[in-house]
Amino acid sequence: ELGDISRFDSPKQLMAYLGLTPSEHGSGKRRRQGAITLTGNSRARRTLIESAWSYRFRARKTMRLKRKAVNASEEAKVIAWTAQKRLCGRYYALTRAGKNTKLACVAIARELVGFVWDIVRQEMPKLTVN
Repeated sequence: ELGDISRFDSPKQLMAYLGLTPSEHGSGKRRRQGAITLTGNSRARRTLIESAWSYRFRARKTMRLKRKAVNASEEAKVIAWTAQKRLCGRYYALTRAGKNTKLACVAIARELVGFVWDIVRQEMPKLTVN
């Protein structure tokens, strides 16, 4: 769906490509942020938002999760666990602050893209060498 993610120099570029960045309306010194831009691949954006709903639950290392991660590198596991803890905590903080659950989920999906970009950036050079 996304092609070569390494073509994006920063996670912000990937977030913008997927349409997960807020739109902006401004005039002079006034700047207002609106809804997400909805540009880019709608199927990838929808899949990311659907996967972000799983961060409503507390971060845990279950046996099922450990079995799925057997073939992953240690660096990828560290990034994934960091993402799990951060995104679960962020969802909780946003909803606790009174944000709408759908808005919180889109915010989590946007942060999730940053972690995906980081894993791809670290793992792709290793895959091309082998």
